[in-house]
Amino acid sequence: MCCILAFTKKNRSLQEISSYLARTQSRGPDASRVVETPSGYLGFGRLSIMGLDERGMQPFALDGDLVVCNGELYGWRKWRDELQGKYQFHSDSDCEILLPLYREYGLEMFEKLDAEFALVLYDGQKDTYIAARDPIGIRPLFYGYDQDGGIVFASEAKNLVGVCDEICPFPPGHYYFQGKFVCYRDLTQVKQYRTDSVETVCRNIHDKLIAAVEKRLDADAPLGFLLSGGLDSSLVCAIAARLLDRPIRTFAIGMDVDAIDLKYARQAAEFIGSEHTEVIISREDVIQALPKVVAALGTWDITTIRASIGMYLCCEAIRAQTDVRVLLTGEISDELFGYKYTDFAPSPEAFQEESQKRVRELYFYDVLRADRCISVHSMEARVPFGDLDFVQYVMSVDPALKQNVYGKGKYLLRRAFESDGLLPPEILWREKAAFSDAVGHSMVDDLKEYAAQQYSDRAFLKGCACYPYGTPFTKESLLYRDLFEQYYPGQARMIPDFWMPNREWEGCDVDDPSARVLKNYGASGF
Repeated sequence: MCCILAFTKKNRSLQEISSYLARTQSRGPDASRVVETPSGYLGFGRLSIMGLDERGMQPFALDGDLVVCNGELYGWRKWRDELQGKYQFHSDSDCEILLPLYREYGLEMFEKLDAEFALVLYDGQKDTYIAARDPIGIRPLFYGYDQDGGIVFASEAKNLVGVCDEICPFPPGHYYFQGKFVCYRDLTQVKQYRTDSVETVCRNIHDKLIAAVEKRLDADAPLGFLLSGGLDSSLVCAIAARLLDRPIRTFAIGMDVDAIDLKYARQAAEFIGSEHTEVIISREDVIQALPKVVAALGTWDITTIRASIGMYLCCEAIRAQTDVRVLLTGEISDELFGYKYTDFAPSPEAFQEESQKRVRELYFYDVLRADRCISVHSMEARVPFGDLDFVQYVMSVDPALKQNVYGKGKYLLRRAFESDGLLPPEILWREKAAFSDAVGHSMVDDLKEYAAQQYSDRAFLKGCACYPYGTPFTKESLLYRDLFEQYYPGQARMIPDFWMPNREWEGCDVDDPSARVLKNYGASGF
C-alpha cells in the first residue's frame, strides 16, 4: 500500500506539497519523494512490496513522462517479457511497466490491466496529467480543485483537507484526461446472462477463485491472512495453504466476553494447519480506538465504522508483533453472492440490481474499510474476491441461480468447494454472521451504550439538526458524525448514504444495518 499525490499547477511550495504527502506516511513508510514537473508536482510514499530495493522507488520516468502508482499489477512479468527488447527496465517493481504500456497503447492501456491500482501519469510531450483507478476501487483515490482551479489528486481525503473546498472520491473504472472523467470498464454491466448449468457455474467459480488467490500470493514481502472463521476468509486461507503447501499465518480477533468467530477461526486454522494468532479485545479497547478508526476511515457510516474496529485493532496487533506486510482478506463475496438481507429479494432481477448497486458502491464501504484499516498500519490489502475476471464472471451468472432459493445463502460458492476437502463441512456450510457482530455481539452493544452516555435527548435532537445531509438518526450515528467532522470538516458528501438493507423489500424495513435485526438471522454465527 503506497500513497500518491499530484498537483497539476505550481501554486504552492515544494515544502507544502511534502507536508500534504506526509499526512498519510503510514501508507508509504519506507521512502517518500516529491518531484517537480514543468507545471506541477508528483508525490509518492512507498511501502515496499515488489522489488524491495531503491530501484523500485517512484516516480518512474521515461523520456519526460512520469508516473506514480499505488497498485498491484498481476501478470506484469508477461508484459515486461514482451516489451523487454523495446524498453529498458531497471527494477523488479510491477509498476515500472506502466509507462511502456502507455507508450504502446495510450489511454487504452487501462482496460488491458489486470490490477488493483490508483495512478497519476504525467505526459511530458503534452504537458498534461492523466489519473485512473481500478474498476472496483480497491485502491483509493480522491480529487478536488485547488484555489486557482487546478485539479489535485491524492490517495486519501486527509491529504486534501484544507487544500480543496470539496473533496470527491475518484470514480472506479474511470480515467481522467483533459478535464473529463471517462469510464473505461464497468464490471456491473452484463449484456447477456450465462445460461450454464449449476455444475458448470460452480466449476468456473471454483477455478477462477483459486486463480485469483494464486496471483495474489506473489509478493517479495511477508504474507498474512485475516481469518474470521466465516466462509469467505476461510476459503481464501484454505486455498492459499494448499497452493503454497506450507503453513500460512492467520489472524483472528474477538471480544473478551462473547466472541462468536474465534472458535470457528480456530477450527479452520487447525484444519488447514496454519500458524494461528488470536487477538482479544475489551470494551475499553473498542472505545479508545473509536476516534482513531474514524480518523483513519474518513466516513460517518454506521456499519463501516462498527466493522472497522475489529479489523483496525487486529491489524494494529499484526503490525506490532510480526513482520507481515501483505494481508489477504475475504471482502467482496457478499456483494456478489448475497447478504442475509438479500434472501428477501423479491425476484432474480431485484437480486441482480442490488448486487450491481453494492459492487458499484464498494469503494464507499467494505473496500474503504479494508484499505484504511490495513494501510494505516503500513500493510497492503489484497482481495481475491475482487479479482476482475472473477467479479465479471459472477456478475454474468443468471441471477436466478444466485438468488437464495436453496435454503442456504451463497449456495453456489459453498457447492463449488464441496468436493475439495479444503474446509470442514461445519465451516463451509456455516451460516453467515456479520463481522461487527461476530467479533462479539457485546461490541455493538458497547458502542450504543457509550453513545447514549454522550448525549441527552435534547442534545441529540439539536446535534442531528446540524447535519441536513446524511442526517444522524441514532445517538450512535451522531457520535460517529461528530467525530468525522473533527477530522474532515464539511466533507460529509464523500459518502452517499448510510449502508442499510434495501428497505423497500418485505422483511428489510429495519432501523439498524446489522443483520442481527433481520428475522432470518436466526442462529447465524453461533
